Amino acid sequence: MAHHDLPSSLHTEQLIDLALRSGAQHAEVYQSRSLARPVFFEANRLKQLESSQAEGVALRLWRDGRPGLTVAYGPVEPQALVDRAIAMTQLNEPEPVELADARTEHYPDLGEAVPVEALVEMGKGAIAQIRDAYPEVLCTAEWECEEETTRLLNSKGLDCYYTDTTLSCFLAAEWVRGEDFLNVADGQTERGKLDPDKVVQSILQRLNWAKENVSPPRRRVPILLTAKAADLLWDTVQAALNGRQVLEGASPWSDRLGEVVMADPLTLSQQPDSGPYSCPFDDEGTPTQPLLLIREGRLQQFYGDRTTGRLLGTGTTGNGFRPGMGSYPTPGLVNLLVQPGKGSLCDLIGQLDEGLVVDQLLGGGDGISGEFSVNVELGYRVQKGQIIGRVKDTMIAGNVYTVLKQLVALGDDADWNGPCYTPSLIVEGISTTGRN
Repeated sequence: MAHHDLPSSLHTEQLIDLALRSGAQHAEVYQSRSLARPVFFEANRLKQLESSQAEGVALRLWRDGRPGLTVAYGPVEPQALVDRAIAMTQLNEPEPVELADARTEHYPDLGEAVPVEALVEMGKGAIAQIRDAYPEVLCTAEWECEEETTRLLNSKGLDCYYTDTTLSCFLAAEWVRGEDFLNVADGQTERGKLDPDKVVQSILQRLNWAKENVSPPRRRVPILLTAKAADLLWDTVQAALNGRQVLEGASPWSDRLGEVVMADPLTLSQQPDSGPYSCPFDDEGTPTQPLLLIREGRLQQFYGDRTTGRLLGTGTTGNGFRPGMGSYPTPGLVNLLVQPGKGSLCDLIGQLDEGLVVDQLLGGGDGISGEFSVNVELGYRVQKGQIIGRVKDTMIAGNVYTVLKQLVALGDDADWNGPCYTPSLIVEGISTTGRN
């Protein structure tokens, strides 16, 4: 995207100048524009085509050291936006000004757009493959191409932006057998090209595993978490590595730098240049960078934004992101990559004499505490290295920090589950309860 193609209705450069002339000593403008073209399928048929466009701007300024933040969507009167931000400074206490230094970075566009017609054909083809094998199932799907532009400017001379185009698909198969309801879902996010067949084969495999319902294990057994279910662990890990949680004393790893906090085979890093969720700079204008967070089970570092880095004495790691347009930057990871081990998903299943495969969960854990007790939406019982059927009415419970020290095996089937690249893994230390 060329510089002059950015939304002119938001008067981005003018906002900085008006803020300074209105009494602010420092100012920052965060601008976002997105264009999405989703295609929806319901009950095996094309239901709806949409095109939605959104653009917004957030102005943050400091007057006499006091911050003020205001947001507008679509066309806006620049002076009115500045006046609102100035008014907000009267409600806030003074704080250090956290702004990136002057630089100009116009990053190359990432990804390529795909016509809506191609998305429709991909969706129809994927549903047809599912229906050929299982005519009785009902499929729901969404295929989408989304283009998003982010730009950040400040009064110190920073001006950087990039445009990112991603393709995504989500496919769910619902199978009703009398009073038994089964939902199997999978999806994919990529740049340039999707692989619908991979999603289809994943769903067909799981439908095959779920043909029979069986009772869950009656005792504690090893649990195999697939890449989809492994977020149960990694969401807590990301919270424990958050510099703000360290400052507040909430992270159990606050004083454990250099110590072993999980099993030896586990190495975790941030790789901001990898995959469909890559990002060249954070929402404070700091270039993102690779971070080695856990190496062979040993805690290496935390991540943070400018404020957190200043208070910790480490400086920013380029991880200041806004939860929303109207929010201040807060620590967040770009991509969390779990270094894969050895063996496919089927190889891991073959290692279990008695076990439980957890593939889809209802609900999540209790955040930073690591405690979890969640329902298994889709799980399978394993005996002598073979899946014998689907388990119902089953819950798993445990503590993430304990479980991560009881790793049995780590697969090489890593895949993107949102901005987390994780393989399947077998762990112990999780209890199961279920109805026979």
